[in-house]
Amino acid sequence: MAATGFGLPAYTPPDFASEPLASAPPARTGAAPADGVAPEGFHATSNHPEYVHLGEDAWTLAAESRMDCCIVVRDGELEVVEARRLTAGDAVVLGRTEDGEDGVFVHTGGFDSAAGGAAGAGGPAGPADKFSFRTRGTRETPFSRSYDELYDLMRHEREHGCIAWVLGPAVAFDKDSRVAMQELIGAGYCHAMLAGNALATHDLEASVHGTGLGQDIYTQVNRPLGHYNHLDVLNAARRAGSVDAFLRERSVTDGIIHACRENGVPTVLAGSIRDDGPLPGVLADVYAAQDAMRAHARKATTCLALATQLHSIAFGNMLPGYQVTGAGGGGGGGGGGPADVRPVYFYIVDMSEFSADKLANRGSMQATAILTNVQDFVINLWRNLGA
Repeated sequence: MAATGFGLPAYTPPDFASEPLASAPPARTGAAPADGVAPEGFHATSNHPEYVHLGEDAWTLAAESRMDCCIVVRDGELEVVEARRLTAGDAVVLGRTEDGEDGVFVHTGGFDSAAGGAAGAGGPAGPADKFSFRTRGTRETPFSRSYDELYDLMRHEREHGCIAWVLGPAVAFDKDSRVAMQELIGAGYCHAMLAGNALATHDLEASVHGTGLGQDIYTQVNRPLGHYNHLDVLNAARRAGSVDAFLRERSVTDGIIHACRENGVPTVLAGSIRDDGPLPGVLADVYAAQDAMRAHARKATTCLALATQLHSIAFGNMLPGYQVTGAGGGGGGGGGGPADVRPVYFYIVDMSEFSADKLANRGSMQATAILTNVQDFVINLWRNLGA
């Protein structure tokens, strides 16, 4: 299926010459009282574009806004930082309103005029009737249009964006989906891979034993003593000292982790309390894992989160709803704005409506849900993108 002329939606900045923004006061700041402590009344950011009035009719866009952070003013520029990263004396923006009253404006409608339903792009207009059926996505929702938009988006992003995947182990439990994911990585449709210990462990288990948690990944038949397979893989990898050494020792030439290594795709494996092992390289310190994941969230322009509720919500909280790709960080009183602001697309793929609802309830309102079996999703994606 050929590309159909995908284009990023245009961004419309706020009209700062119109009221109430025209008469909005400059934002106030307060000094951080100690390292890692915000002043009283600090402004907490969202993942929408946020502008701060710095005086003299200058409204400046925070270039990397994301949820639950602080805005620090440094030499007339804005820096969005986690509260734990504040340094005593930092000038932190204050204010709890978002419509300009405190010199802060949260712009939620910058992409509303965009056509299409991809995440972050606005989507088609809703029904004019006050009452109508099927206004909310469920497992009964047809997703044909969502898939078609995603195919075009992925082709565009492979060349012009940064595609991050957040994977649960279910992708490695099926032979065909594991192969499809491997092929997507090899074809350039993955620029960063984020997961937990389980995804990598069971992918390596599949490479060595052809099983996932002891079940044959094709027939789904339990192998004798198969429940030892992933434990043996973990033990062997820890004995080897690294995943790369394990891949060499076992001559592994297939799978998701191998494909990432072969194609230079960075991976972040964030540990959890319930991990076996874990594999060498799994980040056991949650804040170190957060920092490593956030580095990719700052660069991602499209994210696909598959069948991993906690990792999806975590990465969603780190992900801005937009990226500033042009020079400059703000606009003057006439509206101005940076040269290029584009949406960040976020797809959540899961069989459960709960996961998608939970993500939206945690603030990731730009997330587009595709409610389906993730094995089918990955296979469908590759069959269309690999054609």
